[in-house]
Amino acid sequence: MTRVAPRLVAIVVTFNRLDQLQITLPTLLDQDVDHIVVVDNASTDSTPDWLATQGDARVHVVTLPTNTGGAGGFEAGMAYARDHLSPDWVVLMDDDARPQPGALATFRSETPTLESDFPNLGIVVAAVFYPNGTLCEMNRPSRNPFWNLGLFARTLLRGTRSGFHLTDSQFAPDAPAIQIDVASFVGYFVKASAWEKADLPEGGLFIYGDDVLYSLRLRRAGFAMAFVPKVRFTHDCGTMGDGFVYRPLWKIYYHCRNGVDIARQAAGPLIFPAALVYYTLIWWRRGRHCKGTERRLYYKMMRMGLRDGLLGRRGRYDEAHQMVSNANITTTTRED
Repeated sequence: MTRVAPRLVAIVVTFNRLDQLQITLPTLLDQDVDHIVVVDNASTDSTPDWLATQGDARVHVVTLPTNTGGAGGFEAGMAYARDHLSPDWVVLMDDDARPQPGALATFRSETPTLESDFPNLGIVVAAVFYPNGTLCEMNRPSRNPFWNLGLFARTLLRGTRSGFHLTDSQFAPDAPAIQIDVASFVGYFVKASAWEKADLPEGGLFIYGDDVLYSLRLRRAGFAMAFVPKVRFTHDCGTMGDGFVYRPLWKIYYHCRNGVDIARQAAGPLIFPAALVYYTLIWWRRGRHCKGTERRLYYKMMRMGLRDGLLGRRGRYDEAHQMVSNANITTTTRED
């Protein structure tokens, strides 16, 4: 009996980054994909005009009335694919991220083996690299140290992300697929049965943490998550910079606000207070890489994020954006 290839839909979220989208969309059209959903997050540049000229029937454009951030964009894109395209799998990516040649065909060919090797497979994660071929740190997958005593001990001893993140050697193209718990929304494949049971990502998070929280939710729902290093993506993003400090600094607010819920979901209710203290210490240490006005603003964003995270607030927080804008700190990083 001939096996039918899974129906695959790619979802790309974009905002005011037409130069990157003009690379990503043609790259996807050259790949083995059934449909491509481009979510335009209320772009104010020429993105809407350019998307209107796309004539390939596989391209579907979802235009949002306001900028809901990456989190809102991925939720909207997955909802459209679910309601209109009936995919077996979707694959998520930013507008500056794209599959390397043959990546989606490799995913399709590996799927039967993966479903055999990983019972109740719900998520497949690609290896992600910068254009120069080095590993993209912000997209390095991990295990949840709170679900594994050995990982937990190693994380405490090392005091760094290396205690629970994958090692460089595990990214070799001939390395075996392995079970993980957390990954980012770049080269992130989700099976239909997973969102049918666990629903869609939480769009109200705006940016940061939506991928981590969705990963944890799917894992808690019983789905396996496989990291497959032979499926490879490129992410043409800026590096995190010194000390993993996000720019513009209003991003720190969302990182800490949503990080409160990450600590809660990763650690569970009993360990949550200690986990939050641990995360808060990490965030505080990163602030030392800032100087003067920038440092004071960093810690203000951090305090506001912790406050609103504990209060369970969601959505875009315009006051944080305005405070950073009023501080007139020079930055070259765009607003997502």
